[in-house]
Amino acid sequence: MKMITENDLNLFIDKDKLQEEIKKLADILNKEYLGEELYLICVLKGAVMFMTDLSKSLKMPLKMEFIRLSSYGSGFTSTGKVNAVDIALPDLNGKNVLIIEDIIDTGHTAKFLMDFISHNFKTKSLKFCSLLDKKIKREVNIDPDYYAFEVDDKFLVGYGLDYDGYYRNLPYIGYINT
Repeated sequence: MKMITENDLNLFIDKDKLQEEIKKLADILNKEYLGEELYLICVLKGAVMFMTDLSKSLKMPLKMEFIRLSSYGSGFTSTGKVNAVDIALPDLNGKNVLIIEDIIDTGHTAKFLMDFISHNFKTKSLKFCSLLDKKIKREVNIDPDYYAFEVDDKFLVGYGLDYDGYYRNLPYIGYINT
């Protein structure tokens, strides 16, 4: 596999635009969950930066949980198969649950997680929030309840998104010409 360098990246969403849209999402969530407690379920590793920044602007009492799922091998494409690496969750019965994901593309991971939580818990509410929505790649009939950006078919890295484990630390989102 060819090593990609930061020189191979093209700017897609700069850090200021990311923060602006995340703040808009937080404003919507603050209205929706006014006076309620909220459980944020962060899908590691990609969504950690998004969840961290989003949670800083949330005003309701909240708890954060972390799970690890995987649908990417190495390279540029999803395997289409979701692997539950670590999915230990507390009792979510009667709770407002918001799944936080970096990107929804094929929809397999989102559907797996929504089905898993619905099957194992009787939540008060269960919704899905993704930083990025890549509708063009959707294979499963599922859409996020909230998202910041709709994106086209580019391989994106930065701000939690990675290429073979690298570039999650970039403060912006770039794309690689494949």
